Amino acid sequence: MIEPAGSMPQDAWRIDNTPVAGSHEILCEVEALNIDSASFRQLGEACGFDARRIGERVLEIVRERGKQHNPVTGSGGMFVGSVVEIGEGLRGSIELRPGDRIASLVSLTLTPLHIERIESVEVTTGHIQIRGKAILFESALWARLPGDIEEGVALAVLDVAGAPAQVRKLCSPGDTVAIIGADGKSGLLSCAQAKARVGSSGRVLGLVPNASTPAALLLLREGLVDDLIVADARNALEASDRIAAIAPGLADLVVNCVNVPGTELASILCTREGGTVYFFSMSTSFTAAALGAEGAGRDVNMMIGNGYTKGHAEVALQTLRDHPAVHAHFKATFGTAPARASSKE
Repeated sequence: MIEPAGSMPQDAWRIDNTPVAGSHEILCEVEALNIDSASFRQLGEACGFDARRIGERVLEIVRERGKQHNPVTGSGGMFVGSVVEIGEGLRGSIELRPGDRIASLVSLTLTPLHIERIESVEVTTGHIQIRGKAILFESALWARLPGDIEEGVALAVLDVAGAPAQVRKLCSPGDTVAIIGADGKSGLLSCAQAKARVGSSGRVLGLVPNASTPAALLLLREGLVDDLIVADARNALEASDRIAAIAPGLADLVVNCVNVPGTELASILCTREGGTVYFFSMSTSFTAAALGAEGAGRDVNMMIGNGYTKGHAEVALQTLRDHPAVHAHFKATFGTAPARASSKE
């Protein structure tokens, strides 16, 4: 850590990104970054969704901070690449070898990253092809890329692996579960897990801004939600009124998967007294959630969107395997990449 002194990698403003592996570190050749949805939306809006300008901004952030840590959203993403070197202190103690292709399962906000060149930016998916290197610490999580799932799809799924795995843990048979942002990556996988867990006696409500998108239509067609609710989650009263019209007792569990700020109070108002709100969204403001619940007089359990729970990568990938239509949707969206708009350095 370079700045401030005494900080840890995630909360440091600047870290040392020299691409050399220490004794208990892993050096990786990085091929692609998957910027998290909240961060990429902010970058896109700030850069007019221009691929070249987004690439330049990412380079600027990494050069300034030593990592891809969006100073506005505070979030990062993940990378995919190949192992180049394993530090002497880790050799023989981890199941990795040079040449193994892996996806990082820890945030880019704490990953030392050195970018040599931006190759391309995919504005529709948040995937950025680069030439560069990254360091994984001994405690860092990673996953081998599966052989049966296309790489772009696996990267998209692993980026949000925490959501379906946490939903699997939080749901119980008979629960009413509301998923805000049900038509996104994490939302689709969370709906699939919620529906499997609540059973025939439970209900899954998906809240989306538009019911005519391919993802929204998929939710209904595949029975991944019992009801699809169209509302703007930034309008707390509109969203909660529409949930209450279908589920007067409100939701036992609300999962927030959106990529825009200002949806904290809607999530709280959709939750029954004593229920749980799982804020997976990196756009969440702790202050807005805490003070909003206080102001609304709501006694609910609020869970920070920890991107890790034991076995989360396996759960997320298996969710895709268990739902061929969802797999096909991910493949159409994230698999075969569209023609890339170059943003060469």
